[in-house]
Amino acid sequence: RSSDLNREGLECLRLLNEIIADFDELLSKPKFSCVEKIKTIGSTYMAATGLNATSGQENQQDGERVFSHIGTMVEFAIALIGKLDVINKHSFNNFKLRVGINYGPVVAGVIGAQKPQYDIWGNTANVASRMDSTGVLGKIQA
Repeated sequence: RSSDLNREGLECLRLLNEIIADFDELLSKPKFSCVEKIKTIGSTYMAATGLNATSGQENQQDGERVFSHIGTMVEFAIALIGKLDVINKHSFNNFKLRVGINYGPVVAGVIGAQKPQYDIWGNTANVASRMDSTGVLGKIQA
């Protein structure tokens, strides 16, 4: 029946919202203060770090800064997997994440007049997205 299907769809949406809200909650932890949520597309959660770097920071310490951001993203990915494990236990599900992590230059900005959207563009984001969509479930692709 259509009312049963509608109810199942609403339950799926409620659970997805709970998962995304729990992921968002991780961003309030001090160690993830430099992680920026970019957007969600369906069940894909896009986040980045190091977006506030200015061209003047590109010096001898640049390598250390890059490794620090990569480490933070790996820690964030592990925290996402942990959150999902807790959700799975409470909801009797077996959801798995696929994570793609890449580093390099991106262009970031807001586009649109009616519903402006913040986004990032570039090969770095495209490769991470492909790693996410084609990677191994339950693993971090880097």
